[in-house]
Amino acid sequence: MSPQHFDILLEKVSPIIAKKDTTFRRPISPETRLTITLRYLASGDSYRSLMLLFRNTNHLWKSCKYSNFRLIEQVPRTQNEWNKIAEDYYVQWQFPNCLGALDGKHITIRCPSNSGSLNFNYKHTFSVVLMALTDANYKLIYIDVGCKGRISDGGVFNRCSLYQAIENNSLNIPPPRSLPGSNVVAPFVIVADDAFALRPYLMKPFNFRGQDQSEQIYNYRLSRARRMVESTFGMLASKFRLLRTTIELSEQNVKLCVLAICSIHNWLATIDPESYLALEINQEETLDNLGGVANEQSISNERGKNIQEIFKTYFTCEGQVPWQYEMI
Repeated sequence: MSPQHFDILLEKVSPIIAKKDTTFRRPISPETRLTITLRYLASGDSYRSLMLLFRNTNHLWKSCKYSNFRLIEQVPRTQNEWNKIAEDYYVQWQFPNCLGALDGKHITIRCPSNSGSLNFNYKHTFSVVLMALTDANYKLIYIDVGCKGRISDGGVFNRCSLYQAIENNSLNIPPPRSLPGSNVVAPFVIVADDAFALRPYLMKPFNFRGQDQSEQIYNYRLSRARRMVESTFGMLASKFRLLRTTIELSEQNVKLCVLAICSIHNWLATIDPESYLALEINQEETLDNLGGVANEQSISNERGKNIQEIFKTYFTCEGQVPWQYEMI
């Protein structure tokens, strides 16, 4: 973060985190409060290290809490907003009618007291889950954080507010439309990995056993769009090293930290995308490195299978791209 961006952020949060002077002592300045918060989120330093560096860490969590910009309010609510996201996915990643890429990330934490195995995950660590939906420009358009680590990604999705909103048709998602260059009508969908159940609005890969060429192409095209959420998680962990550590905080404070990280990420990706989103990852595209497959097997419904077949056929006919056969 540049000094100019720090000043802008400080101006946004200062009215909330500033404290009044008293006859006993002067309060910690908003600048110091914000600096401590950003230092902790970016480095994951221990309390001892922060204490030696700033001589005070007592107000860290108030700063962290108020640095959250209420990311949940950024979920699209109009058809024009959803259409803009779908257009970006088609132009940049050649996946039409796509409303976002969905996945979960385990945030490693210290084992909470009296929690038993509720937070113990398949990676043999204790965690809470960050469920995120991202657009084609590495920005988060929905997050849910705090679900117990033992629950699978599909289970977390079934419990989050995004699932309820889609099922209740309260997000004002546009009606189905023709795929580009084709007369075939398909609904708007979210792309995800094999940990999720196939639904009419959620596309996942075909089973990786016994695939024919058309299924391999479909999996490549879907994974190419789905990697946006994987890359976003990678950037979060790269910019905010706290996510690479075992966080020694309560679950509530871990949630506050993750919310603050996601909000700052979106803010920086919006005001300075050229420098903040400069990727230092290998962009080589092959079917093998476009994302793993979870072990969970999900039950597909017939309507979801039919829509999956529509996209599979489209990617080998009107919607094919010249390089796709070289990537499988």
